[in-house]
Amino acid sequence: MTIKTQRKAKNSPRKSRKDSVSVQIHEKTPLLMPKKIESSSFSHQDFNGASFTGAVFNLSTTIIGAGIMSLPATMKVLGLGLGIAVIVFVAALTEFSVGMLLRYSKLSGADSYGGVMGDAFGEVGRGILQVCVVINNIGVLVVYMIIIGDVLSGSSASGVHHAGVLEGWFGEHWWNGRFFVLVMTTLCVLTPLACFKRIDSLRHTSALAVFLALVFLFITAAIAIVKWIQGTTTTPRFLPDITDLSSIWSLFTVVPVLVTAYVCHFNVQSIANELDDRSRIKSVVRTSLALCSIIYIMTSFFGFLLFGDSTLDDVLSNFDTNLGIPFSSELNDAVRMSYALHLMLVFPVILYPLRLNLDGLLFPSSVPLANDNRRFSLLTVGLISVVFLGANFIPSVWDAFQFTGATAAVCLGFIFPAAIALRDAHGVASRRDKILAVFMVVLAVFANSIAIYSDAYTIFRRTVSPSRA
Repeated sequence: MTIKTQRKAKNSPRKSRKDSVSVQIHEKTPLLMPKKIESSSFSHQDFNGASFTGAVFNLSTTIIGAGIMSLPATMKVLGLGLGIAVIVFVAALTEFSVGMLLRYSKLSGADSYGGVMGDAFGEVGRGILQVCVVINNIGVLVVYMIIIGDVLSGSSASGVHHAGVLEGWFGEHWWNGRFFVLVMTTLCVLTPLACFKRIDSLRHTSALAVFLALVFLFITAAIAIVKWIQGTTTTPRFLPDITDLSSIWSLFTVVPVLVTAYVCHFNVQSIANELDDRSRIKSVVRTSLALCSIIYIMTSFFGFLLFGDSTLDDVLSNFDTNLGIPFSSELNDAVRMSYALHLMLVFPVILYPLRLNLDGLLFPSSVPLANDNRRFSLLTVGLISVVFLGANFIPSVWDAFQFTGATAAVCLGFIFPAAIALRDAHGVASRRDKILAVFMVVLAVFANSIAIYSDAYTIFRRTVSPSRA
């Protein structure tokens, strides 16, 4: 009887699953592994490795989520010129931070983000990283489910009822109410997709999710072009409208949105672990970032061109009125439904690292999660239940989402990778790497501190004087 080892040696890179070696199991072979393997993918010995295309789709789906619908609003704050430049800048910064993470992952022989943090900062560093992943991903999933409920069943924010797609099609009934729709969506769509033990198993749904994001983009672009030809759109601003000190502070409110839009670090190594050739993960990252940046730029451009200074924080809310073109109602429904379905398919990709990191926090010495069906099931049901309750009982998560993006997300995306490089436990960081790491930390802390202050001040004004807010 033979089994495949995880890798030939701790510091030797695994280039292909074909390079794995076999060892004989006999009476002296230890039954317990000395260290828990955090990636659940290795227990499937009949798995020959994920393809490059599947990896790109899974990573792209990790990147594209709720952030895409908030990006047109960033154009309203920054203007098209500065807005597009910042999107490209954050994408380049993300590539650098992921590159540092992958380099130190290879040097330490770690198979997870937590493993790299543990190598640099010990168990405390690993634990802090896992807590941030749990906070960030639960917040993101709650937002996803709230949006799905708003799209399908409508919302009554600020006392104004916005009809959902199902209500518009069939009228108001008990079976298309928010609670029942979310229950059925959770049981029939989200839970089955969350039961896969390999992230590569989601490659087809991830491909469909990217396609639906493109549908959202193409419909928005088509509407904007038609209205531009009709002369009913205004020329969008190229630069931000700065009139006083308050307008300068408001520029920083877009930072959490941009940071959250590109955070994918918690899934990079899970995807790399399942690649048939792990050395291709850098190409996967570059391809995914390029694809997502193009989608982000085009969505921001056409969304801002279409609605101008009337662009709302959630651009989906702009598709609740008559657009002034033929088939306006049908196009509105197509935009909202494509995005809701997109989020349903993104949901399990974000849940995958959340479950692994929560398992690492609660059961650090247990067998791999994929080998324990009971633990896997309990964690999956528990997390989905928490997200479901949050989506039903939290009245508004947008302010909380801003704080999540300015804290846990910025730590995962920029501060932790930079800290790993500055720690330089293996003595390989160049002077350039350390300078860029310091720049990344200073920029992230400064920009997000102002963003948190600005959001807190806005909430304070809204609470003390709702009419002024």
